[in-house]
Amino acid sequence: MRCERRMTSVSAELCLLACLILTVDLTLGLGLNKDMEFTFLLSAGSKECFYQTTAKNDSIDVGYQVIAGSGLDVGFAIISPSGHRLVSDFRSSDGIHTVDPTEDGDYGLCFDNSFSKLSEKMVFFEVTINSQSGVGGGQDVWGEEAATESMVEYKLEDIRESMDSMYQHLKRSRQILAVLRVLEARDRYLLEDNLWRVSFWSCLNLLVMLTVAVTQIYTLRRLFVDTKRVCT
Repeated sequence: MRCERRMTSVSAELCLLACLILTVDLTLGLGLNKDMEFTFLLSAGSKECFYQTTAKNDSIDVGYQVIAGSGLDVGFAIISPSGHRLVSDFRSSDGIHTVDPTEDGDYGLCFDNSFSKLSEKMVFFEVTINSQSGVGGGQDVWGEEAATESMVEYKLEDIRESMDSMYQHLKRSRQILAVLRVLEARDRYLLEDNLWRVSFWSCLNLLVMLTVAVTQIYTLRRLFVDTKRVCT
C-alpha cells in the first residue's frame, strides 16, 4: 500500500511539473511573442505604412531589405505615436534601426516608392519587440507557482532559467534564418535577372554576327559576278 501511494504521489508531482512547464512555455512562447515578419509588394509610385503597437519603456528593432525591383531601393521612415519622424532613409536597399525606449501607442513603419514611376518593389521587413512588461509577466507566473515547489524534486528556478535561455536562443535563430532566407531570395532574383540580360544580349550579338556574315558572303559573290555580255 505504501508503494502504491508513493507511486501515485510521484505521478501526481510529475503531472504537476509538466503542467507548470507547459503553462510557462505557452506564456513565454505565445503570450509575449510580438515579433513580426512580412514580405509585400510595393507598387510603383506608391507609399505603404504598417503599424506596430508597443508599451512604454520597451524597445523595438526594425530591419528591412528590398528583395526585387529596379534599383533595389525604397524610402523608409519610422513615425512615433506622437507624430515625430524618428528615422528617415531615402532610396536605401536595406537598413536596421532601433527605438529605445518606446512610447505607449502605435509606431508607423512607412515604405516609400513614389520616386519610381515604373518599377514595383518586393520588400521584406522584420519587427522585434523587447518587452520589459512581458518579462515581468513571465516572472509573475513563476512567482505564483513557486509555492508548490516543495511538492516536486526539481528546482523551478533552474527550469525557468533554462527555458528563458532556450527561448532567447530560438528567437535569435529564427531571426537569423529569416534574414538568410531573404538574402537567398534576393540573390536568386539577381541571378535570374542577370541570366535574362546575358541571354538577351547574347542572342542579339549572335543575330548581328549572322547578319554581318550573310552580308559579307553576298557582297563577295556580287564581286565575282560578270554582268557584261560577250558576243562571239
